[in-house]
Amino acid sequence: KLPAFSLLFLFVGMFCLPQAVYAQSKAEIKVLRLFFTEEDLIVQSPTRSSKPISQVAENIVVINSNDIEQMNAHSVAEVLQRVPGLFVDWNKDFGSTSLIHIQGSEPRHVLVLLDGITWNLLSEGSAETNTIPVAIIDKIEIIKGPASSTWGSSLGGVINIITKKAGNTDKPTASLSASYGESDTQDYRFQLSGKAGEVGYYLFGGSQGSDGLRGSRHFENKSFFSKLKIPIAEDTNIGFSLGYSEPDQQIGDFPSNDLKVNGLNRVFFTNVTFDAFITKDLNFTATIYNKNYKFVQNNVALGLGYMGATDELVLENIFDEELTGLNSNFIFKKSIHTAVFGFDFEQGKLCQARKAGQLFQLLGAPSLSETNPEIDKWALYANDTISFDRWSLTGGVRYDYNDITGSFFSPSLGLTLNPSNNFTLRFATAKGFTIPPLSSTSGGGLFVDPNPSLKPEEVSSYQFGIETIISKHFWLKTTFFHHYIENSLKQLSRGGGPPNYNDIWINNGNIQREGCEIEIETLPINNFSLFSAMAYVNLNPPSEVGSSNMFNYIFGIKYIDNDSFNAQLFGHKIWWNYDESYNGKYDDFIWDFNLNKKLFSSKRNFFEMFFTAHNIFNGSQYTWSDNKNPERWVEIGIRLRFF
Repeated sequence: KLPAFSLLFLFVGMFCLPQAVYAQSKAEIKVLRLFFTEEDLIVQSPTRSSKPISQVAENIVVINSNDIEQMNAHSVAEVLQRVPGLFVDWNKDFGSTSLIHIQGSEPRHVLVLLDGITWNLLSEGSAETNTIPVAIIDKIEIIKGPASSTWGSSLGGVINIITKKAGNTDKPTASLSASYGESDTQDYRFQLSGKAGEVGYYLFGGSQGSDGLRGSRHFENKSFFSKLKIPIAEDTNIGFSLGYSEPDQQIGDFPSNDLKVNGLNRVFFTNVTFDAFITKDLNFTATIYNKNYKFVQNNVALGLGYMGATDELVLENIFDEELTGLNSNFIFKKSIHTAVFGFDFEQGKLCQARKAGQLFQLLGAPSLSETNPEIDKWALYANDTISFDRWSLTGGVRYDYNDITGSFFSPSLGLTLNPSNNFTLRFATAKGFTIPPLSSTSGGGLFVDPNPSLKPEEVSSYQFGIETIISKHFWLKTTFFHHYIENSLKQLSRGGGPPNYNDIWINNGNIQREGCEIEIETLPINNFSLFSAMAYVNLNPPSEVGSSNMFNYIFGIKYIDNDSFNAQLFGHKIWWNYDESYNGKYDDFIWDFNLNKKLFSSKRNFFEMFFTAHNIFNGSQYTWSDNKNPERWVEIGIRLRFF
């Protein structure tokens, strides 16, 4: 529970501590600009209203499009693995699927958004990000810890992906990029932005492919995205966006299960946004969106004798989802207040089908089973950031209701203090939740019955952070967190097989997650800078995969000379502590090297070559022996821009 005395403590502390943070002084902003871009100092995810990062009490990370380009990244998972406290479980192959954990949370606890569209799957609750073209991303804002008072079902945190803006110049800007690497790995991208009359536009088209960097895996994807911004009156705009992506993946061979697995994704999404200033102090925004997602996973026998003859159907899963929603809010800024009042609505429909092969039919599974669960959700929320001199206090509340698990009330309170220009303290306490996946409450699965009586998982969370710049040469950030989860979900095994003893999901007690994060970065000296980070999570009791603690370590060195070339050496290690039966191996650092060399630049054109060496020391980092990461592989590419 979130005890009342903790709220009282923060309110009392607000008046007892020295004056703290609202408006950053010119001296403070000047120092922060040495480590951050101007855009990174303004965020919108914590309260759904733009505000300086110095007013944010939550543990937040910002990644911009330039960061992504310097990584030569091909996927969202590749970008997120560089964030301390994010544990990304993926095989590091080109375009591979991934599971995202924040501070030891389950993947279903992490809410992923794309321009306000919920990206989490109705069926499983987690989000698959290989359907998001990394080139369309302008910014990623990551909140580590519950954000339910603002976003609803997000017990573990929020990954808010914001796409690039429509152009604002009559002369269009275009860019082309192409890369080629081992195993016929290719990535081609085209982008165009500008204005046609008063209408701003942004267009993207991309194609990716790989014969597979390890074993029998391969990947193909074609994607498209467009955005329009149409002014209809002074301070009033309508925006449209539309996107499509079709990852097609040979997931690989799994000898221990005698399976060969293929995956096919299709996602089509669109939204319409209305934005208007009603007065100089009051802004209204509303977004209507629709997302259609289809996923097909085909499991056939590898031919080792466990499941059947080679290529014989074992199981085919088909998930067809449609999500329709509305987000709207009023933002009021006056004097020391920035208040937000909003309403969210979302309707989800899931068509879930399974085709069973002869083996599972002999065990009692029907040859074809289909369910069509639905869910309706709505919410009201409000928050206010009160800022004066050197302190900032943010309180938020949200009421969520859905027609399966009922209602949930999420309060939060955060305080930031800036005793000096280069020193920030952050305190945050919140109560949050995650609703069970639709398959577990209404759809069921192979030898798994639905449980409509499941309750939401709940969390009570406390975080304390220090962020400081030491002697204008070092940036240091430290965060301590404690999350207490109630009603945690567990799949109860009842033997498997015919309906009389199918498994079922239940609420199963409490989990405590606590730990710390430390990040440090140096100011460039002769264009060189160093960065490192560590995150630790203790889990009590251990997770279902046997993990009682988790670590990740990040080390790197950058050389940034924008007139010539940029280079990065990045090392990353995760210690998962999984049960030994998984036969995982993650003792090694994975080291990647990126080089971007500018060959020509003028006011009208830009030409750059880049080179990346992945896993340069052939390290191993995988949680399951059947799903190993690639060994060393290299690629080379070009970028051209026309202004």
